[in-house]
Amino acid sequence: MTILLLGLLVFLGIHSTRVVADGLRTRMIAKHGEGGWKALYSVLSLGGFVLLVWGFSLARQQPVLLYVPPPALKHANALFTLVAFVLVAAAYVPRNHVKQKIGHPMLAGTKLWAFGHLLATGFLHDVVLFGALLAWAVVLFIVSRRRDRLHGMTYPPGTVTGDVLSVAIGIGAWATFAFWAHAHWIGVYPFG
Repeated sequence: MTILLLGLLVFLGIHSTRVVADGLRTRMIAKHGEGGWKALYSVLSLGGFVLLVWGFSLARQQPVLLYVPPPALKHANALFTLVAFVLVAAAYVPRNHVKQKIGHPMLAGTKLWAFGHLLATGFLHDVVLFGALLAWAVVLFIVSRRRDRLHGMTYPPGTVTGDVLSVAIGIGAWATFAFWAHAHWIGVYPFG
């Protein structure tokens, strides 16, 4: 569990820099340039992610059951993750109404994905991982929306094409992950 916690600390810490240490971020960019900051950010993100995955896999070897979710919640999680994948796609597809309205669809998708997994799983390592990611995404979403309002940030108007692309890419990525990658990469069959 220690490695999982360390991975979460590094990964979520670097992804929270604008919230908790924006001055440090600004100084690092001034000293090392935008490219230097992005390189450091990327290395720390990747390192944190590797620790997080490794720590989660170690924690799964000694599971501690906290609660047994009803089977219906596993099906609800499939719906939550489907919508989450569409939201994440909307973060990257230009000119869609989701990004125009909420500004930060990746954080919204992360919240939904983590919440669904908390409902569908009941082991300590699941609660630590998904609970931490849910709490982080909720806080960062609120702070990011506040910052947008404070700075008068607006997003480009959405188009039907952007919406259709977001939904199609999200559904395709979800189907690939749910029916193939989840089992091969994580070792859990979401529908089995």
